[in-house]
Amino acid sequence: MRLATFNLLNGRSLTDGEVHSERVSAAVADLDADVIGLQEVDRAQPRSGLLDLTAIAAEALGAPNHRFAAAVAGTPGETWRPWSSAADNEHPLYGIALVSRWPVRQWQITQLPAAPVRSPVWIPGKGVLLLKDEPRVLLAAVIDSPAGPVTVGNTHLSFVPGWNVRQLRHAVRALRRLPAPRLLIGDLNMPGGPVRAFSGWRTLAQLPTYPSTTPKAQLDHILLDPRGGKALGEVVEVRNPQAGISDHRPLLVHVRQPGL
Repeated sequence: MRLATFNLLNGRSLTDGEVHSERVSAAVADLDADVIGLQEVDRAQPRSGLLDLTAIAAEALGAPNHRFAAAVAGTPGETWRPWSSAADNEHPLYGIALVSRWPVRQWQITQLPAAPVRSPVWIPGKGVLLLKDEPRVLLAAVIDSPAGPVTVGNTHLSFVPGWNVRQLRHAVRALRRLPAPRLLIGDLNMPGGPVRAFSGWRTLAQLPTYPSTTPKAQLDHILLDPRGGKALGEVVEVRNPQAGISDHRPLLVHVRQPGL
């Protein structure tokens, strides 16, 4: 099983600030992941050419099973509101996605409420702005892997210290209602030490992922629940390649499952 997490920065290149479907497709295809969690995913956003980034990633991997979970309707950094119903799908959307080459038995979306305070955020072209936090979601799937069912959850936690800890604990509780072995992947906006301490889960990869040009911090993680985690297998490869898009590097873990 090849697992990856990738904060797409809505597919934008840091070189020219543009979004092209071919670049997104090439970056995702290079990972050759069986299951990938994506964050900062646009759908029908003018800033990213009205592209469906989830569908582009799924096609790049030849993965027929995928789902997008909107966190907001509108455009982050501009005008938006929390996504609330299918009626919001008529607007530009922003959220996370999970893509799988293998069949999915069950999908589950858990709302993770936004931090109630405004915080300084760097917006390219606009500088540092004091913004309210976006709502966050956990998107989980029970996947039929060749070695049996595996639960994978993907999320993008708040950048507000302390509040992201609360969201992490909420995500762990939600995933433990689903079958083991369980994995949590995503941009958790925390370094490895706090992530391990507050989740109690095992880190499968320890490599810096941010910023993408010269990574110094690991904000993106692939975690394994120790309860039932031994059944997942052995880690045989870890990578954080330069992708050509985004201010994060993707993180890839190759796990050799038992009997394969």
